[in-house]
Amino acid sequence: MLSESRLRQLLAAFPKLRLGVVGDFFLDAYYDCDPRLDETSLETGRTCYQVVRTRRQAGAAGTVAANLAALGVGRIEAVGFCGDDGEGYELRRAMKGLGLHLDGFFLRPDRITPTYGKPCYVDGTRPGLPVREELERLDTKNRRPTPRDLQDLLIAHLEEQLPTWHGAVLLDQVSEPGCGVLSPRVRRFLADQARRRPGQVILADSRQLIGLFRQVMVKPNQFEAARALGIGSRRPPSLRASITHAAALSHRSGRPVFLTLGERGMLVAQGQQVQHVAACRVVGPIDPVGAGDSCSAALAAALSAGAALPEAAFLANLVASVTIQQLGTTGTASPAQIRRRYRQIRHAP
Repeated sequence: MLSESRLRQLLAAFPKLRLGVVGDFFLDAYYDCDPRLDETSLETGRTCYQVVRTRRQAGAAGTVAANLAALGVGRIEAVGFCGDDGEGYELRRAMKGLGLHLDGFFLRPDRITPTYGKPCYVDGTRPGLPVREELERLDTKNRRPTPRDLQDLLIAHLEEQLPTWHGAVLLDQVSEPGCGVLSPRVRRFLADQARRRPGQVILADSRQLIGLFRQVMVKPNQFEAARALGIGSRRPPSLRASITHAAALSHRSGRPVFLTLGERGMLVAQGQQVQHVAACRVVGPIDPVGAGDSCSAALAAALSAGAALPEAAFLANLVASVTIQQLGTTGTASPAQIRRRYRQIRHAP
């Protein structure tokens, strides 16, 4: 564990940081439905869910940015794009609400705004309409390659701004190759920039393509790490196997690797040296949606503030232990919540 004074020191440094979030910003569109009001369609016989509340949040890379904002990071710059559509309007409004700087976030009529439509059942008998269950999701994504001129705009902005940042998080959410922000050209550019500035914190997270990132830190889970090494498995790899995978990815990327293990915590690999940082114990119901994004935000902020690798991993586990207890939404953790959870863990029997 970090000492409490060291934790406070790191948290106090966050407002002085300038960080970039580069990648796929999605609109999270929640449709909260009261099951007591369900109707049956006369035409199809299927259930017609009755929406009693809507919520709009910035998701995917937006969740990383929201967590950085909650942590108190001083300046957060978003680099990406959205469509010139209603969803894009709602996404930009949510991003502005987080205080993000959008000079590098491009509005494009030839792109659609990536959106996760999230119907949920809520408890209409309780104040605040707490979420009871998430229903089937509706995904809207770009499935054609990102235009070259848009890639040029992204690269030009990054070339200008990257040297001014303390660190950056790269979030590759779109699984269709070449259809998101972090296209092969943009990845190659970022690898070259990272090679020139080996001391700068650049952390990448990708659902499908984590093995293609070079010269930057990467944060895969167990399945993503195994897949990046060409090892397919339907069951979680053993801890011993994950240690081997973390070391192999660190050797290949040329940078540290943070391999997440869910309730078992995280592996921190630097070359062949691998440390296991245990998770923070949580009691009660949990919702793991967005936990990886909160972890990425905490890692980037802590490392940019000067934390050692295992210190950053512990802080990230601490943040994730807060966010997973926020049900029915992609949670965030404030410095006050982090300090409170730290004291709970320190005094636990």
